[in-house]
Parts: sequence; C-alpha cells; structure tokens
Amino acid sequence: VFDDEELVGLIETALKNNYELEIALARIEEARAALGFVRADQFPNLDGTAGAARGNTILGAGSPGSINESFVLAANLGFEIDLWGKLRRSTESARATLLATIDARNVVTITLIADVASVYLLLIDLDQRVAIAERTMQTRQDSLGIIQARFDKGTVPLLDVNQAQIELADAIAEHAGLERQRDQAENALSVLLGQNPGHVARTAMRLSDALSIPEIPAGLPSELLERRPDVRAAEQELAAQTARIGVAEALRFPSLSLTGTLGLASGDLDDFISSDNKAWGVSADLLGPIFDAGRGKARVEAERARTEQLLANYRLTVLRAFQEVEDSLIAIDTYKREADAREMQVTAARSATTLSRARYDGGVTSYLEVLESERSLFRSELQALATRREQIVSIVTLYKALGG
Repeated sequence: VFDDEELVGLIETALKNNYELEIALARIEEARAALGFVRADQFPNLDGTAGAARGNTILGAGSPGSINESFVLAANLGFEIDLWGKLRRSTESARATLLATIDARNVVTITLIADVASVYLLLIDLDQRVAIAERTMQTRQDSLGIIQARFDKGTVPLLDVNQAQIELADAIAEHAGLERQRDQAENALSVLLGQNPGHVARTAMRLSDALSIPEIPAGLPSELLERRPDVRAAEQELAAQTARIGVAEALRFPSLSLTGTLGLASGDLDDFISSDNKAWGVSADLLGPIFDAGRGKARVEAERARTEQLLANYRLTVLRAFQEVEDSLIAIDTYKREADAREMQVTAARSATTLSRARYDGGVTSYLEVLESERSLFRSELQALATRREQIVSIVTLYKALGG
C-alpha cells in the first residue's frame, strides 16, 4: 500500500522472527494434537497382552510345592458406542477450538504487521522532528550569539539575552526528549522484529514524500468484517462451547462399552501355539447414573451459561469491529484536513518569523515578538509532522480494522 521497500522488509523479518507469533503457532500445534487425542475416542481401541509366569502352586488349588507355568498372548478390543453423541460432540468442540486458535494466530499476525508499520512511521516522524529541533537549536544558538554581542555593546537590554537563553534551553530540552522517544521506538521495533534493541534501517525522507498515501473508497462493505480473525475466533469459540453442551447432556445418560478378547493361553510353552489353547471372551457394560444429586443437570446448566457468555462476547466483538472501522474512516478524513491546516500554519509561521526578525533588526519591535514568532514556528512544525503521521497511521488502523 505504501510502496516502501524498507517497511516491507521489516514486516517480513517480523513475521519470521517475532516471538509472540511463534507462541501463537505453538498453540495451534497444541490444539491440533488435542483434536487428534479427542477424535481417537470415537474409534475402537486395540491392546495387546503378552505374559509368562512360573511359580509354586497356590495352596488349595493343587499339590503344595509343585511348579506351575502359564503363558498368555491375547488381543483386547474395547469400544464405546456413542449412543448420545458425546464423543462426536467432543470432537466438534476440539475442532472448533483448533479453528479459533488458528484465527487467534491471525489476530497476532495482523496486529504485528500494523504495529511494525505504526512504529516505523513513528520513527520516520521522530527523525524529522529531531532534525527540526536540531535546526531550531542551531538557529537559537546563533541568535543568542548576536543578542549577546549587542548586549555587550549596550544596544539591547539583559532581558533580551535572558529570553534568548530561555528559548535555546527549551530547544535543547525538546531535542533531548525527541531523541529519547526515537531511541525507545527503535528498541520497541527491534523487539517486534525478534532482535536485540538497536538501530533499525529506515527511509530518510519526509513522511509525505516517502510514502504514497492511498485513496480510501467512499463506501466499504460490511462483509469485509467477516475477514476479521477476532470475529471468526469468537464465532469458533462459541461453536466449541455449544458442542460442550451436547457433551454435558450425553453424560446424563448411560454409556455402552463393548470389550472383546482373543488369544492363546497355556501352561506349557511346547504346545502353546495350538487350537486347543485358544482363549476368547466378549462382554458388554452399560454404565449410567441413577442418583447424582443433580450434578449432571448442574453441569449442563453451567455449560449453557458459558455459552451465553461467549454469545454475548461474539456480538460485542462484531460491534467493536464496526466501531473500529468507523473510527478509522473518521480519523482518515479528519486527520487529512487537520494535516493540511497544519501545513498552512507552518507556512504562515515561517513568514511571520522572517518578518518579525526584520522588524526587530530595524528597531521597529521588541525581541519578544521575535521569540513568540520563532516559538510558534517551532511548535507548528512539530505538530504538522505529528498530524501527518497520524493521518497515515489511521490508514494502517483501517487495514487492521478490516482484518488485513
């Protein structure tokens, strides 16, 4: 959108190295493994058993002191019949949780891209504001030298010298504050890039010259909000919780489990593999609650209450999505008009400063008028840059609000 190779390179680096994104990816793998674990309960479970034993006969079961041997090799098949959909609904819940985790990763991705762009724009803005502060510092240093020379000759009062010193100190302090903000912004961007704090390469041009500011269409369809990963994540979380209601309902009814065993058992290893030594068995178990003091009903009610919470959260997420889009569109429009007005203010302030300096040199006005003009120019230049940055950042915010 902004046609800046440096910015594109930084975003690509962040997408490769950012640790918050790495954490989000690991959570996806965890949710995928959890889905496989839950889904496996829908299928039969086959276990193998092998054993051998040798020892004295148990008293009362044979001749005391005799040695007995036993050998067993069998397969056990267990399967719970999903009569009430408990296993199926558990799988649905786990699958929806996985999808919600993927969308949560996408939230991190889009937020990361927007944050990198915003901090990058802040750095360019601060570079320019530091340059303005340096230029103002030098101008005020030169002015102080001239005023001091005039004071030494007795042509101006000490008040003019003091006023020039005050303005120089203000420029020095402003410069130090802007440098601090710039260096801290560089450190913040370095962390987003997954790197140690330090210098970050960036364009050396003005914001308005370095970046092409795109035109925003007059109307944006609300269907674009369906791409927002936080909306999709809230929807999947609601789906997962809805499925848990089905699991809780199924737990109130009996469960039917089938078990089968087939193998070989013998007391002699020599003829162990023989048709006469076959061992088998089939069983069915029906287990269900008879009296649980309302525990099952309370479990269902709790899951329903959690579902109501997530339903409200989903609706709130959608409303916030509309708000963020509207706020971004308003910001783009108003910041553009404000930035244009700030540019007009800077032009007028420069002209006023030049005229005030000429009037002071000609003895027409006091040095106070010059100071006020220079102070107004300094502030208007800083405000113009900050407002232009806010205009461009509002486009980044719209990108984020529309789900990338």
